[in-house]
Amino acid sequence: MKVFAARGYNGTPTAEVAKAAGISHAYLFRLFPTKAALVQAIVERSNERIYDAFAQAATEAKAAGEDVIGALRDAYIGLLEDRELLLSQLHAHAAASEPAIGQAMRDCFARLYDLVQRESGRPDDEIRAFFAQGMLLNVMAAIDARSSGQRWAKVLTLAER
Repeated sequence: MKVFAARGYNGTPTAEVAKAAGISHAYLFRLFPTKAALVQAIVERSNERIYDAFAQAATEAKAAGEDVIGALRDAYIGLLEDRELLLSQLHAHAAASEPAIGQAMRDCFARLYDLVQRESGRPDDEIRAFFAQGMLLNVMAAIDARSSGQRWAKVLTLAER
């Protein structure tokens, strides 16, 4: 995941992935028959982490009688602290023209939409706004906007509410 996060689908040599994993290049292809299958597994692992964080946040918010959408937002902001996860997601979006990766990303969004809709009970326009804010947070985290300390960055990253 670290190698993919740094260089993306097209820029990541599988030999570097094998080396980082401490396995032979041949064994890597025994585990994953194609580069696309390897990246799909990385993407699915990243997506599962996001789903699990959302599910836990929703459960905890409901048990505490708190706003589910707010808890999901806070959980996602916490996930964005992991630069590898963030970059893996951004690279996966960019590599979505690879059928398996595109399908993994569509499946992820479908699962997350279902979870957010089911757990929050919010109407579609609010769910759409939640996902749109998440995409904005991705961009702001990718460009390290918070480090600027400027008001626009604080507003757009929800550091100033």
